Formats: sequence, structure tokens, C-alpha cells
Amino acid sequence: MYDGPTCVGWCQFGPTAELPRIKHRRAYLDGLDGLDALPDWRITCFFVDRTHRRSGIASTALDGAPREIARLGGGTVESCPEDVEGRSVSASFLYNGTVLYNGTVRMFESHGFRRTRRLGKHHWVVSKVVS
Repeated sequence: MYDGPTCVGWCQFGPTAELPRIKHRRAYLDGLDGLDALPDWRITCFFVDRTHRRSGIASTALDGAPREIARLGGGTVESCPEDVEGRSVSASFLYNGTVLYNGTVRMFESHGFRRTRRLGKHHWVVSKVVS
């Protein structure tokens, strides 16, 4: 997304094989029971320029990612956002470094993703099938 010539936000997604690194990897792998297949796609992070945070940029990017995934053939889409509901979370914890973060469970649920299993205390695997 752009504000004039300046990029103010984007969402990284790709096939699982291209984005194998995930947070809480051990818990993620322990949660696979042999019957679960890896997803076709992963949404791994968002960039939001610090002057545009809390203005819906990440949500807009999350709206576009499944549409592009559907255009590319669709399938199961997965992410590992943080559940911040009911607790105060500093932006420095949501945003890795200065610009990247994994999104919130609430944002993903508002776009039709559902929680499939917990990863650690505050992270969840969320998924959605797009076609």
C-alpha cells in the first residue's frame, strides 16, 4: 500500500516451502499429529510504517492476501498471530524491531480465519481455505 510514492504497508505471504521459518516452531511441529498436512500458504508478517499504525493498513493488506492467493490457485492459508485480547501489549512487542509484526488473532478472525490450535501462551495457529 502506498501513500503517494511512499510504501506504508504490506503483507508477506507465500507457499509454505518458500516460508518455512515460523515462530514457536517446536510447538507448531508438536501440534501436528501426522494427520494434519502443512498448509499450502503462509502469511508470515506485516509491515506498517510507524506513522500509519493503527489506521487499518495491516487489515487492508490481510484483505488482499487471500484474494491474491485465490488468484494463484487457492488452498489452505495459515498464520500464527498473537492474541492480545484482555491484556495490555506494548507496540514494541507487537512490532518486531521497528516495522514487522505477525498480526493479531482478532484481525485474522475478522477476515474469516479460525483458530486451529494454540502455540505458546499468546499465539495461535489460524487458518482459512480460499478458492
